[in-house]
Amino acid sequence: MTTDLFDLTGRTAVVTGARRGIGFAMAEALAQAGADIIGASASQESDGGAIGRRVRELGRRFEGHAVDFRSREAVTEFGRAVADRADILVNNAGTIRRAPAAEHPAEYWDEVIDVNLNSQFALSQLVGAGMIARGGGKIIFTASLLSFQGGINVPGYAAAKSAIAGLTKALANEWASKRVNVNAIAPGYIATDNTEALRDDPDRSRSILERIPAGRWGEASDLGGATVFLASRASDYVSGVVLPVDGGWMGR
Repeated sequence: MTTDLFDLTGRTAVVTGARRGIGFAMAEALAQAGADIIGASASQESDGGAIGRRVRELGRRFEGHAVDFRSREAVTEFGRAVADRADILVNNAGTIRRAPAAEHPAEYWDEVIDVNLNSQFALSQLVGAGMIARGGGKIIFTASLLSFQGGINVPGYAAAKSAIAGLTKALANEWASKRVNVNAIAPGYIATDNTEALRDDPDRSRSILERIPAGRWGEASDLGGATVFLASRASDYVSGVVLPVDGGWMGR
């Protein structure tokens, strides 16, 4: 095995939610491996802002798109714009709303399902069709530990991330024979905006850390290696997998 298996030179990767956090780290890792980046977030600057500067520092091209992932129309427009150029799609854009299930506002549920599930299928459908037509590609979803578990006070998020695990397998079943590999990464407890409320709660933070064999919160950069693997030739016979990157959480 050589490092050529992980070389993404000449590839174009579409990364949603690329402006910060996990998406930023994924886009950076893909650029380090040689890919040009098309980044999309709700408030993504046209020049890419911080992630655009970082990608260009690495000698790669960056193209930024502001996309409202709550809107099917906006996602469809974006998907059509990139479908014929995307060798890699990282479906990472997401949101989370916290409230007990009995009091969970309908607008919380609708927003989370629209952003975390509906938009991801719509974009995958458009980009996947382009990949099939060109003879192959790589699609990577950002799943979650809540693709396996129920969570607390996040029913919409747990439902969407469980559905992402099923969608990963469903698309993989249809598209593996067409050389389109569909897989997902399930991040553990990563120190991002989404987990700030948990980290700010001393009791909850302590209970989480006690469960993680690695003994620490993950960093967004911890997702980079798995992203490059699933985007590269090294994973050509990997299909329908939900890969935990969680410091050992799921092994407990």
